[in-house]
Amino acid sequence: QLQLVESGGGLVQPGGSLRLSCAASFKLDYYAIGWFRQAPGKEREGVSCISSAGSSTNYADSVKGRFTISRDNAKNTVYLQMNSLKPEDTAVYYCAATAVPRCGVYWYRAPNTFGSWGQGTQVTVPS
Repeated sequence: QLQLVESGGGLVQPGGSLRLSCAASFKLDYYAIGWFRQAPGKEREGVSCISSAGSSTNYADSVKGRFTISRDNAKNTVYLQMNSLKPEDTAVYYCAATAVPRCGVYWYRAPNTFGSWGQGTQVTVPS
């Protein structure tokens, strides 16, 4: 069974940084990986996505310039570096895998196209 495990969440003050990790139990070489988040009372939204080789990255407008997605296929791990965090970034963050090389044009609004999900990690930025 394909398993993804997120880590690195926590409580951080506004303006601070966190690095989330997404570790896979399988080889990630052929999977595009997305990060999504869900705040209480809100729908799940796409945050960032990276192609299987890491050559293409995508970001939601709300995080562009602040978040950076990367991957190390040798370690079967994907990262999300989050800088300049804001209270509106507070959410549970999930990583997800889709068995295609690229994220797709509408990856951010198509979480159903990602077949494997982690359990999520909480990120809290107090106001």
